[in-house]
Amino acid sequence: MAIEATIIIPALVVFVALVIVLARDALAQQAVGASASHAARAASLERSPGAARAAAESAAGEALRDAGISCSSRGITVDTSGLSAALGDPSSVAVTVTCVIEHDVVLPGFPRERRISEMRISPVDTYRGR
Repeated sequence: MAIEATIIIPALVVFVALVIVLARDALAQQAVGASASHAARAASLERSPGAARAAAESAAGEALRDAGISCSSRGITVDTSGLSAALGDPSSVAVTVTCVIEHDVVLPGFPRERRISEMRISPVDTYRGR
């Protein structure tokens, strides 16, 4: 019985740690994607590129905080070229959010940090004054 326990318990601990790491990765990926969606929508509602960038950064940071994701480094790229499209032309704003997360549980063969990057696009109102 003792030999069986010495074999099964470490394997069970590694399995549980693996589940924790993979679950946190999945949750972080979803949170970064949702953050990019919020940021793209906030940017598409603005009328100037500067205001769109500021709104996107604020919305992304707030969405990540609300999700409980702490990034060791974070980057937000906003493509505001759609805001300068002519009235009546369909256009959009694209936002890419990049977040580097650190795992609490370290397993052999798995990196301590993971870089997650998600891009979302939101349409700009075609007939809104720019």
